Amino acid sequence: MTVPTPPLTIEIDRHRQLPIHLQICERFRTAIAAGHLHPGDRVPALRGLATQLNTARGTVELAYTILVDEGYLQMRGAAGTFVSPSLPASVMRSLRAQGVQDANGGSQHTEGTGTPETPGESRGGQPTPRQQAVAAAMSGEPRPLQPGLPALDAFPGKVWNRLVSRRARSGDPAMFAYPDPAGYRPLREHIATCLGLSRGVTCLPEQVFVTGGYRATLELVLRSLARPNDRMWFEDPGYLLARGFLAETGVQLVPVPVDGEGIDVERGILLDAQARFAVVTPSHQSPLGHTLSLARRVALLDWAEKASSWIIEDDYDSEFRYLGRPLPALKSLDRRDRVIYCGTFSKVMFPGLRLAYVVVPERAVERVGRVAFSMNAGSPTLLQAAVADFIGQGHFARHLKRMRALYAGRRVLIVHALEQAFGERLIVDLPPGGIQFAMQFAEGPDGPVDDVAVASRAREAGLAVLPLSIWYANGRARHTLRGLVMGFANIADADEAGRLARKLRTCLEG
Repeated sequence: MTVPTPPLTIEIDRHRQLPIHLQICERFRTAIAAGHLHPGDRVPALRGLATQLNTARGTVELAYTILVDEGYLQMRGAAGTFVSPSLPASVMRSLRAQGVQDANGGSQHTEGTGTPETPGESRGGQPTPRQQAVAAAMSGEPRPLQPGLPALDAFPGKVWNRLVSRRARSGDPAMFAYPDPAGYRPLREHIATCLGLSRGVTCLPEQVFVTGGYRATLELVLRSLARPNDRMWFEDPGYLLARGFLAETGVQLVPVPVDGEGIDVERGILLDAQARFAVVTPSHQSPLGHTLSLARRVALLDWAEKASSWIIEDDYDSEFRYLGRPLPALKSLDRRDRVIYCGTFSKVMFPGLRLAYVVVPERAVERVGRVAFSMNAGSPTLLQAAVADFIGQGHFARHLKRMRALYAGRRVLIVHALEQAFGERLIVDLPPGGIQFAMQFAEGPDGPVDDVAVASRAREAGLAVLPLSIWYANGRARHTLRGLVMGFANIADADEAGRLARKLRTCLEG
């Protein structure tokens, strides 16, 4: 049965500062929220809408890609593009609370029980393949090949336990009181010193804010600096957990392509030169692992200065590099104070610690401090003090040195095992650093490999790999790479690497 396309008038104002593709997004969001489009409705085809608006097909495709990523639309291949059966939570709450009046004054309701639906869930509350993959790979008990998971077997647990116990027995009331929203002062001082020595970032301890993780960092930054309907460049492919959270905050994400030199700054300027933010991973692009070239870094900083925009630099995994000398952080080149630098202890210590940090420009310190206080932000002082001791007593530097050597060896083991198991079916373009990498499937005689299905079978087999395609704004686009994102930090030896690689090969064969 063919689903008809409801009549929808989209008017484009070419004199508005808002780019055309974002005007299209705006019109669709309004139509869905107002009930003119309902879950399951077909929307105009790319070419048809482009002709109607007298604009390029690529402009409409970009708008649809953004709407798909935000959860408003679903692309179903040859069947067309439809309003998602599982609309974003904010829209569903509005529809349920108000009822939606149609053109005749009647109330329109979505089908189903009226039970709240989680963004990205299919009807009936069943998680989407993306949610299932992320939930299995990024949470709960550690599993083989889990991306982003450091070597838990190699962490100096006895040293850590001694430091925590010593602080707990110190009798210092501050260890058990409400934490400073900005963070434990000695830890902020250590972070500022370490960043100056290792990443070329010059900052004062007052500029450092300790948070409960990268998501908490983003929330603090956006609450402090974002305005309603701000637009944000986001790498495509890009860190999928951040993309999901950012879409919920109300910022409008603008997917900007990534190539071997990192984010394509020229393309970003063409897509939206006046975006308020850009979120980038210059040292180790997530998930492809590329390093942002020096020319692109200069171009990105130049754009931010001219547009008065903010660059959020996620410097994750920069501590681990195995080939060549690492480039300093993007923040080290920032002469106009437009870069907000983000780091975390999750990869260098252990993710259960839930400690991260952000270095904000001096002009924003007071504003961010007020927001941190109003959010009642702050992580347990006891843990922050133990981390400060871990750094100050030299354990942190020694641990990093050991891990670099350990990870370099474990990386070689898994790559060799994968090449033995997959042969020419696999393309591994190893990044120079990090504790995870993306491998690509060579296209077979039947076309591109369904990496979501492969990852699903791997999940059933007890592995925690993620499909590469779900890191894209539109996982079905022609340019989307198919493959798997996997970690290697917890591979014990060559035998385990070989066993895991063979199990993965079985998952590919179905």
